[in-house]
Amino acid sequence: MSFKTIEDFGSLAGKTAVIRVDINVPMQNGQVSDKTRLFAVKPTVDAVKASGGRCVLLAHFGRPKGQVIEDMSLKQVIPALSEVLETPVGFATLSDALPDTDVILIENTRFHPGEEKNDPGLAAQFAALGDVYINDAFSCSHRAHASTEAIAQLLPSAAGKTMERELTALVNALGAPKKPVCAVVGGAKVSSKLAVLENLVEKVDHLIIGGGMANTFLFAQGIEVGASLCENDLAETAQLILSKARDKGCKIHLPNDVVVAHEFKAHADNRTIPNTDVDDGEMILDAGIETVEVLTKVIAESNTLLWNGPMGAFEMEPFDRATVALAKAAGAATEAGDLLSVAGGGDTVAAMAHAGVKDQMTHISTAGGAFLEWMEGKDLPGVKALG
Repeated sequence: MSFKTIEDFGSLAGKTAVIRVDINVPMQNGQVSDKTRLFAVKPTVDAVKASGGRCVLLAHFGRPKGQVIEDMSLKQVIPALSEVLETPVGFATLSDALPDTDVILIENTRFHPGEEKNDPGLAAQFAALGDVYINDAFSCSHRAHASTEAIAQLLPSAAGKTMERELTALVNALGAPKKPVCAVVGGAKVSSKLAVLENLVEKVDHLIIGGGMANTFLFAQGIEVGASLCENDLAETAQLILSKARDKGCKIHLPNDVVVAHEFKAHADNRTIPNTDVDDGEMILDAGIETVEVLTKVIAESNTLLWNGPMGAFEMEPFDRATVALAKAAGAATEAGDLLSVAGGGDTVAAMAHAGVKDQMTHISTAGGAFLEWMEGKDLPGVKALG
């Protein structure tokens, strides 16, 4: 994966950088309720300003589908963005003259029908705003839009600081990793991560499958899973993945003991049993302690870890224990310098935060769909355009 960086531009004195950012932030009572994505913009803005350049920011907000919807105007983000960037942020629509500020935010790119159609005409309007293009929105780069792909064909282009950090972590985790490589893939359904699993068995040495997905794989091996979440119709597909893993030398790890309950609720009466002893009315809600001990050793013996999805119903105690225990093991190994760890996906970020290891991992990706498509082995148009 090759890409240029801001440093490849040399001096930006007297130049304007058009920067695609992701500030699709949550709002509550007219205020930004989580500024994480705003803080991710700052390193790139600071780098451009330090090089003498001016910043014009492109971003989307919500899903206006090519219509101008006042509630989805980026104008409401300006106060919080100015505070985070520690500089006044100007605001303009695409047809306005640009205000005389070092940082300018352009109105919602998705107010234009051509944005999601990757329209060359709209991309040319975006490109006319500056001299170079910087993509700092990995989370938006799995779609070929005018502000992520077409514009990169029109201006000298590079990855921003946040994008650079993300791409470097991903290359280190799967592109050119230090072996052995372990992947944890959890969550509810195999169907949502088929392509991920099929790609990973060709790339990793150990594949840990958890959550509801594991139930489908257990069922595929003739193990009764009671009332557990299970995609019975994908048993044959699961068998094919198990077979492919054997052929590729990838060891798949499934729960040997499981935590079961009759109710899907926090602190429900539960028991820990071998995976072969699940009664008809019981649901598997987590991996058991023996499984955790085995998997902790697998992580300890790995040099690279890729994580997407929880091991169980981590939102509810005590069914968060396997996820928390493995996350803590990964965090400790990373902090000790023994493991490169990359985790991503909405539930995964929440799980790492719940386990208290979010700041210990090498890299946490909040990219969602882009992270999953990268795990599937797909080219991301917004990233490819930077090569």
